[in-house]
Amino acid sequence: MTDRVVDTAASMPALGQDMMSFTGLVMQADIVVQLVMLLLLLTSFWSWALIIDKWRYLKRHKKKLGVFEKTYRASKALSQLYARSKKNIDNPMTAMFVAGMYEINEGLLKDVKHPSGELQQKARERIFFALERVKNKALEKMEKDLIVLATVGGAAPFVGLFGTVWGIVHSFQAIAAANNTTLAVVAPGIAEALLATAIGLFAAIPAVVAYNFFSNEIRRVSMKLEDFSHELSAVLALSLDKTKEK
Repeated sequence: MTDRVVDTAASMPALGQDMMSFTGLVMQADIVVQLVMLLLLLTSFWSWALIIDKWRYLKRHKKKLGVFEKTYRASKALSQLYARSKKNIDNPMTAMFVAGMYEINEGLLKDVKHPSGELQQKARERIFFALERVKNKALEKMEKDLIVLATVGGAAPFVGLFGTVWGIVHSFQAIAAANNTTLAVVAPGIAEALLATAIGLFAAIPAVVAYNFFSNEIRRVSMKLEDFSHELSAVLALSLDKTKEK
């Protein structure tokens, strides 16, 4: 009899440790809390997939922007650069250049030897709107899925908090039914409830950091494209003036 009591007492710490492990807390949690944890974990995996994909996308495009900008600065004949670029449009800056040059070569002034001032003004406006359209479309594509990261960063902690509140209420009900308030009875229920908040923060923190980082990177790209748009508009407008003089 004494040996059996000793064996039971010796097995209690191991049982308590298993209950307080991550797997043990999840398995013994209320079904609602388990669903909250599952939702937050799936959301976290989704966020990380978006973060990795967006990071690769921006890194690749920033590199291509730099390469084209150097090529553009070193180019002496825009027509030759246009002929090469329109065959391989792989970044927003190239797309803007091709769109602007298209308006020069294939737009309103095509086959017009002596364009009037009004026609030239319309051509300038078409160039400006073409560049803006390409730029806005590129930025819209870059900002795609950022709303997901913002939503996860803002909502995940509250979803986790909901799981915590629900778990604590459920634990208190179980404690009241058992009529036992010892630490061994109270601790597992509180721990499993708090685990939902921890998982919510685990999902939210990377999403918030990534959202701020990507927003800043996209803002820098936007400024670079805006500067290039103004510069290219001025260059193409000068080309229109030379056409008029001829």
